[in-house]
Amino acid sequence: MSSAKKWNMIIDVAECNNCYNCLITTKDEYVDQAFPGYTAAMPLHGHHWVDSERVEHGQWPMVQVDSRPIMCNHCDDGPCMDAAKDGAVYKREDGIVIIDPIKSKGQKQIVDACPHGAVYWNEELEIPQAWPFDAHLLDGGWEKTKLEHACPSDVFKSMKITDKEMDIIATDMDLETRNGKDGPRARVYYKNNHLFTTSFVGGTVVTNKSGVEDCVADVKVTAYKDGQALGNNTTDGFGEFKIDKIAKGIGEIQLKFEQNGAVIKEQQVDLPETKYIGLVEI
Repeated sequence: MSSAKKWNMIIDVAECNNCYNCLITTKDEYVDQAFPGYTAAMPLHGHHWVDSERVEHGQWPMVQVDSRPIMCNHCDDGPCMDAAKDGAVYKREDGIVIIDPIKSKGQKQIVDACPHGAVYWNEELEIPQAWPFDAHLLDGGWEKTKLEHACPSDVFKSMKITDKEMDIIATDMDLETRNGKDGPRARVYYKNNHLFTTSFVGGTVVTNKSGVEDCVADVKVTAYKDGQALGNNTTDGFGEFKIDKIAKGIGEIQLKFEQNGAVIKEQQVDLPETKYIGLVEI
């Protein structure tokens, strides 16, 4: 494993509020501005070198909307490099992938090679383009990308470290990449990526005395599948609970409700996807 320090980006999905500052900032930097040796100018329309995707979970009144910024992953040995001719796409020693704005002319196969749709075709110049990790700014002395300066929620964190150091951080923080474990090594990592890749089950625990409903706090709710615990949570002051990080399409699960250490209710739930199960009366 190389001891050279390379650029990596960590994106915290939980902190993103879909404000699109990252998209606007990228356009502000690159539209109508060429940076020789790095990239030609970005077209005003049709290109989203940094974009955001959203996913909605649950049902009223427990609905969760999450956003995830997406861009070029700056993969090691990425498909774009394999598809390029004459060294039109290359990996720098610091981990940044550059699409040469001159050598790449006419090579539309580079766009098609990216499995994530992160490379765009500039019809006017007949070249492929992608976010270059703000390499011109980093080379000019910036300590972090322009995205980080613009983001109001601290979603982005770039770092120039060795692969060994990055592997330790990725394990400790449970980071994931869009390439997965079997794809080429990506340099863009996601924290709290489970918000996009897993489901949750939620509900509201209540009592009903003489026709009057009341919320019940401090009830421990545990989800099981075939006797194995999937996770747990405790109801809040509104009687609500939410258990996340459950595999999508898991099917039928069991919920166990406990109060003061005693099991007070068990319930079967079919969970083909995220679900709010409504009121649970105890």
